[in-house]
Amino acid sequence: MLSIAELIISMLLFFVLFFGIGFLLNMLLRMSWIMAVIYPLVTIFIVDKVRLTEYFTNSSHAFSELSHGFSRLAVADILILGSGMAGAIVAGLVIKLLRKKGYQMF
Repeated sequence: MLSIAELIISMLLFFVLFFGIGFLLNMLLRMSWIMAVIYPLVTIFIVDKVRLTEYFTNSSHAFSELSHGFSRLAVADILILGSGMAGAIVAGLVIKLLRKKGYQMF
């Protein structure tokens, strides 16, 4: 059970973490939305307990376990993972804005 303070700190940490990773990936790869595309895969690896190879060898079981894993998430987990996605999206928006303003290194 998370307290409100832990929830807020966790949401802030996920936002900043994925904003920073997304910002750096956008600068290095020059693809504005790369982290917003990669982030759902990251959440799958966080939530899912199935090995990656099972998606190819026993896909029906793996995808049913994935949907079961997402349905078991608590509201706090959804908020924390959602704030990470928000950080990835904001990183793409900031990079777009910086490129629009003329910063060529971004």
